[in-house]
Amino acid sequence: MRNYNIVWICSDQQRWDTLQCLGFKGTQTPNIDRLAARGTVFARAYSQSPICTPSRTSFLTGMYPIAHQVHQNGAGTFPPHLVLLPKLMANAGYYTGHIGKLHLSATRQMIERRPDDGYNEFYWSPEPFPEWSGDHDYHAWLWDKGVNPETYYKPYQDQHYGPGPAAEYRQVRWAGDRAERFIEMHSERSWYLAINIDAPHPPLNPPEDYLRRFNPADMPDPAFKPIDLEHQKKFEKVDQQAKSAVDPWRAEQDVGEAHTDELAGPTHEAPPTSFNIWEMRAAYHAEVAQVDDLVGRILDVLKETGQLDRTIIVFISDHGDMMGDHGLLYKGCRFYEGVVHVPLIISVPGSPVHGLVSNALVELVDIAPTLLSLSGLDVPKAMQGLSLDQMLRGNTSLDNHKSFVVSEYYNSLRFRGSRGSRASMYYDGRHKLNVYHDVGIGELFDHQEDPNEHHDLWDSAHHRELKARLLESSFSAMMLRSGSGPARIEDY
Repeated sequence: MRNYNIVWICSDQQRWDTLQCLGFKGTQTPNIDRLAARGTVFARAYSQSPICTPSRTSFLTGMYPIAHQVHQNGAGTFPPHLVLLPKLMANAGYYTGHIGKLHLSATRQMIERRPDDGYNEFYWSPEPFPEWSGDHDYHAWLWDKGVNPETYYKPYQDQHYGPGPAAEYRQVRWAGDRAERFIEMHSERSWYLAINIDAPHPPLNPPEDYLRRFNPADMPDPAFKPIDLEHQKKFEKVDQQAKSAVDPWRAEQDVGEAHTDELAGPTHEAPPTSFNIWEMRAAYHAEVAQVDDLVGRILDVLKETGQLDRTIIVFISDHGDMMGDHGLLYKGCRFYEGVVHVPLIISVPGSPVHGLVSNALVELVDIAPTLLSLSGLDVPKAMQGLSLDQMLRGNTSLDNHKSFVVSEYYNSLRFRGSRGSRASMYYDGRHKLNVYHDVGIGELFDHQEDPNEHHDLWDSAHHRELKARLLESSFSAMMLRSGSGPARIEDY
């Protein structure tokens, strides 16, 4: 299968329950559904971190955060010893391209330092909003159209959600233009293309015509009960996010001291101090609709150039968004389904597995070894993910892959007057154990009885034995994923 191209589309902060093909209400994803009809939807896919940089490092290296050690957003450098998937593809003879966000090291008010990523063509855009001039391909595209990025985005600097810039000047439109050109220019060679867009990452300011498609009254309610507000109090000394817990059923509310995963900057980088959760959700789904349009453009250009039937297509998001679940917004040091459960679709030409849904537990760390295996390439021993290639080839069941999944968090939010927290998740498909290390607290949820994670069993006397067993399993899982270093070649 060496002659197959690969296009990997990654949205930013998109929840798993935004796919219309899985029956979720409020969303409109006809093009993502077209992709799903050609491929396999993995309905229980989990991110290795509820924050950008460690998640992206995991799915590009095939390693868990505890092994690759890239735990934090805003890091000054990327470890030079880590080998990225596009580098491996380039070494194997593929022509490689990157469009959009990389975010393997700091991007706040600076140009990201590129690692040895292996990309032959590199069109970088960390986010739509202007923070500096130079080396920002999306902004260069805007200038070519006679649009000053700083002037154009200035009215939206302090907007959390609501109508925003026109569709013709959006980052997703730029990404589609760059992708079309790449695909058309390289139709006679084997290529690998990564497309990483900012949507639906806040601020949620979709074009007005997109926003009109989504009625706030039609939006699904957040997973929230009053008991959630009391539950968040146990985190107040550890996690600034708990201080933004509110009752989302109140139309407007003061969320107090909101958290942010960035340094001080435009207001939109922190959650809003007042909001209507249904209007916010409508804006969120309108942002997802732009992502859907991009997927449609990619499918169309592949078909028009005769490459659709020889291109592997992957669609994912790096992590999700709370969107009012449990009284919380955005992302952070939690492992609720809204932030760690993500969309994953893989389409392999000629596969007998298409138009089907897998209920197996899978992880984003599995994608890199999957693409290498499907391409007939060796999977490096350092990669820890488990390839999905046999499932995608129809050789094994779609409902069994892993007995558990894990996720990690360390010090990616900046807290005022507080040290960063460290936490880990262990989920076996029914029970989810979250441990907030060194502070003596945790969570235990039973998804069979409590799928929306409202009732924490951590302190339940009736669940002590279960908790002890899960703690041991979680510890063993993390030890096994901590890495083994260079390959052993002799007895000593």
